[in-house]
Amino acid sequence: MHSSATLVSRRLGGRDVLLAPLRGIPGLGRLPFSLRILLENLVRQRAVRGLETTPQIDHLLGRQVGASIAFFPTRIFGQDILGKVMLIDLAALRDALAAAGVDPALARPRVPIDIVIDHSLQADLSGTRSAPAWNLDLEYHRNQERFAFLRWCSTSFDGVRVVPPGKGIMHQLHLESLGKVVWTEDTPRGVVASPDTCIGVDSHTPMINGLGILGWGVGGLEAEAVMLGRPVTMALPRVVGVEVSGQLDPGVTITDVVLTLTEKLRTLGVVDQFVELFGTRLDALSVADRGTIANMAPEYGATCVYVPIDARTIDYRG
Repeated sequence: MHSSATLVSRRLGGRDVLLAPLRGIPGLGRLPFSLRILLENLVRQRAVRGLETTPQIDHLLGRQVGASIAFFPTRIFGQDILGKVMLIDLAALRDALAAAGVDPALARPRVPIDIVIDHSLQADLSGTRSAPAWNLDLEYHRNQERFAFLRWCSTSFDGVRVVPPGKGIMHQLHLESLGKVVWTEDTPRGVVASPDTCIGVDSHTPMINGLGILGWGVGGLEAEAVMLGRPVTMALPRVVGVEVSGQLDPGVTITDVVLTLTEKLRTLGVVDQFVELFGTRLDALSVADRGTIANMAPEYGATCVYVPIDARTIDYRG
């Protein structure tokens, strides 16, 4: 066993919190940061939930690509079209429990869920000052039944938050306000601090990797399983490093960088793999630039494009 199953107490942000004990684990310093997030997850599940994850920890430390890993994301992130589907299933489960004489409140999300309504907008009017308000009014009118259901979910299920239409693009909102970087949770053992992680029902969920939050898109059934407290069962991925060095020539934009990186990673072949940025000039990339790079993960099939937490991340979120 590489670490104790006892959480370590630390004082962070003016309060005492518990952390998964990683210090002293052999080989920790050689792991890519994205795999350290997975390692912390496994150690914490053993310490908090009493799950037997030691074999998985061994597989991860040994970098046994393809070995089965059970990953418990902190939360779920989605949009109004696909996010609605899993909430409909949860509501139907409540009806089935009630019909069977069982307390329907037992059917509830086991992890927090954020739904951003941004996939229903149609541009019926443009080129005038009144266009945004006009289009938003039509959006509410066309989708009133669906929006009413999502509003009901936000008041009926603990942990479900719905961002109404007209607030912005979901991935921008995720980066700017919804992602926490460090997650805290009240448990019977005390307040536990851990890396913020997520899975989403949108292919461009990896944009949040630019903020140091490990997350990627999954299918609806996987998201529902996580919603009900189950892990994402995944094959331990290969990690491909991308070194950031030098500086951009005048006139070269981050869009040029992203398109060039996309071409090179497509040629290399990184499907179902983690891509992680590192290098002496990583701090030259703003969080917006990092998010732009991470957002392109689906274009070459990578699971995620992770940017480790650094001073840029802290300044942005702080």
